Amino acid sequence: MTTYAFPGGGLPDQGAWPESTAIFTESYAVIPASVQTDIVTSLLPGWTGTRAWILARPMTGFAETFAQYAVELAPEGGSSDPEPERDAQAALFMARGTAELRMGAVSHTLEPGSFAYIPAGVRWSIFNHSETHCGFHWIRKHYEVVESEFQLEATVVHETEIPRTPMPGCEGLWSTQRFLEPLNLAYDMHVNLVTFENGGRIPFAETHVMEHGLYVLEGRAKYLLNKDWVDVGPGDFMWLRAFCPQACIAEGDGPFRYLLYKDVNRHPKLTLP
Repeated sequence: MTTYAFPGGGLPDQGAWPESTAIFTESYAVIPASVQTDIVTSLLPGWTGTRAWILARPMTGFAETFAQYAVELAPEGGSSDPEPERDAQAALFMARGTAELRMGAVSHTLEPGSFAYIPAGVRWSIFNHSETHCGFHWIRKHYEVVESEFQLEATVVHETEIPRTPMPGCEGLWSTQRFLEPLNLAYDMHVNLVTFENGGRIPFAETHVMEHGLYVLEGRAKYLLNKDWVDVGPGDFMWLRAFCPQACIAEGDGPFRYLLYKDVNRHPKLTLP
């Protein structure tokens, strides 16, 4: 059965040793599941029955293009106008429970494994009408307008509808599910599910301009971040600035899977803020 990690909240007891595997450097951060507790959540204006773990936000000199949240809704919690910045687009991935997403006049039921892309300027709402808490991952990015023959499309799809595309020369051990059409240059970000079977790996240290948010949904791996190998597992979040070298080796009996954000398809700006 496919599982999708999500923060469990709570708080360690007074006998716990406070040191953890959390890391913050000039090129990457690791926010492990163990530190995603109740007391680090945020309440959001315009939302009811909601708390959010804000895992990434734009920071000058670090990762600058996106924000990433894990959002928990209590029964009947949600928002009728979630996005405060009208030029922001959204990607949602449902991890736990169910929620009703409305985009314009169209309503969708999100369940674990559901993905939604909401273009900038589209009015949307989301509510939990069930009797139990639900949780979803929310990625926000200002949309960089570009003249294109392609069009942005509001999308709701389940991951089982997206084929796994094997990476070249990997014998099926490393595959990617792309929620947004990779050849559509109207998109300025991609959100993918990446899967490594046991022993699968990124066989070189990727070093590139794209920033990343990686939320581990399932399994365990050793992940190379800059010059450091770190152990990661379900619920751990990795935040990479541009050009941070990265690689991984999957471990354990089951697959290693993560939700991946990256910025794509635009020229770098030559004028600094």
